[in-house]
Amino acid sequence: MTTVQSRQDTKLMAHLLRRAGFGATPDELDRAMSLGYEATLDELLEPTSTDELPNDLIRRYHVDQSDLRSGPAAAALWVYRMVKTESPLREKMCLLWHRIFATGATKLIQARVVTSQIDMFRQHGMGRFDNLLIELSRDPAMIMWLDNQDNHAASINENYGREILELFSMGVGNYTEDDIKECARAFTGWSVVNPDYMSIKMRNNTARPYGYISWQFEYNDDDHDHGEKTLLGETGEFNGEDAVAIICKQEATARFIARHLYHFFVADELPVPQWPHTPPRDPEAIDTLVQAYFDSGYSLKAMLRALFTSDFFKAEASQFARIKSPAEMVIGTLRLAGGVELPSQDTYAAAAACSNMGQGLLAPPSVEGWQGGSEWINTGAYVQRVNFASKMLNDPGRPGVKAVIDRVAQSAGEEPTPEGLVDACLDVLGPLEVLDSTHAGLVDFAASQGHASFDGDPEAASRTVAALISIIVATQEYQMA
Repeated sequence: MTTVQSRQDTKLMAHLLRRAGFGATPDELDRAMSLGYEATLDELLEPTSTDELPNDLIRRYHVDQSDLRSGPAAAALWVYRMVKTESPLREKMCLLWHRIFATGATKLIQARVVTSQIDMFRQHGMGRFDNLLIELSRDPAMIMWLDNQDNHAASINENYGREILELFSMGVGNYTEDDIKECARAFTGWSVVNPDYMSIKMRNNTARPYGYISWQFEYNDDDHDHGEKTLLGETGEFNGEDAVAIICKQEATARFIARHLYHFFVADELPVPQWPHTPPRDPEAIDTLVQAYFDSGYSLKAMLRALFTSDFFKAEASQFARIKSPAEMVIGTLRLAGGVELPSQDTYAAAAACSNMGQGLLAPPSVEGWQGGSEWINTGAYVQRVNFASKMLNDPGRPGVKAVIDRVAQSAGEEPTPEGLVDACLDVLGPLEVLDSTHAGLVDFAASQGHASFDGDPEAASRTVAALISIIVATQEYQMA
């Protein structure tokens, strides 16, 4: 294999691990290269790790993560799981569904039910889309978030009926107002245990230790509208499962989900509200994913496999074509830095950083979730990104940073030139390709630090590499996935 081909293979593997995970440490990239692309993808799509958490230690050191009433505690716990996971694609899918099926702990007063919803995404997020929609419709957090506990046979509440069509499956322009009403009728009687009692407690805002954490789905047949309904052109005495079955057979649903997968894993699209008026960036790619959806019986895993093995994903133009979400940037940086061990406070700082960058975990801005793309970047958010990444990676004492420094020393040699040092850092962190002007500035900085010698003065050389890394992660290229 030629050096050029080897570098292209490495870049492609790094691309896969950024998109289907949170990026790779040098050791993780080495392991993936030894397995090969197909075997690595198989591991991502068929995770075997259960990612069991050390709950005894978490409760000992972080008491607020025992009942998870507070949003910051629940967000920090999710950060910890994403940093430590051995199943990164599963966690990325949780982020995707949290972004699409946006449910906020703020309205629900407590965060545990949203954490339980994310557990549901872990279980069903790469399965069949119709099963996922049914589980979502039964999810207590979603029921309370969109007021389906107030959706009665004698008096419907249209919230969930509208959003399952508009935001969760089909998109604007593919249904009528009558479809919304008929869909809401199908979901009458889908509620939570003791919703009236819970609503009283919520109005009184009495957050008792076990007051809100045990909501369970409850179907009340006496409160279900058993009458005939006409939904998306079909007529019958439909219930919620029937409504989901009808929704999932629509081509509009396949195209809507395909476009979300493309937007999240391949390249930034325009914000979702513009989709009814603007064609997809790559219509042929969407067609490929739609075909996989129908051929596999609505399998999300099949759509992901079609995506990650496609020419449009592997194309060089797709690499670094997405702006990292705050969660992707923060989690990828923490995984690279290493050293997040209990009782670490890094997870709380990371969750706060995500929020300051515009993506408060468990606290989406509205039922529309986050739009992504260029909306992630503004002056304040960029400063937060730079400060967080630089702080985490400008510390040679962190095990991950030390591993990066060791790899740079191995690659650049014991007596590297400033240019060799910069190139070695960029390779280990990406491989990253930066603007010529950025590269020149990095070389000037390395030269200003004096002669780097891993043989003569390893501590000084390590400090220079750590400083270089902290500058590289402030570049626009590091903000791209």
